[in-house]
Amino acid sequence: MGQKDKLIAKLCSNPKNFTFEEADSLLSHFGYHSVNKGKTSGSRIMFVKNDQNDKILLHKPHPRKELPDYQIKQLIEHLKQEGLI
Repeated sequence: MGQKDKLIAKLCSNPKNFTFEEADSLLSHFGYHSVNKGKTSGSRIMFVKNDQNDKILLHKPHPRKELPDYQIKQLIEHLKQEGLI
């Protein structure tokens, strides 16, 4: 089982400890790249897929590293809608 499969399995188990870095890694496996709008974007990070107008907005949590429950649910729902998981 590769890293991508392990991240998918962890995400689909709706964990309390899914980090922003893990989300970033998983999204990069699916062809997304992060975009922030310089100093004014704050902790909002947009993930965009190159070949589509497909966007996911996540807030980079601080000081902790784990994503909040609602963002994990949104990420799962978005990836299911796109047929990626």
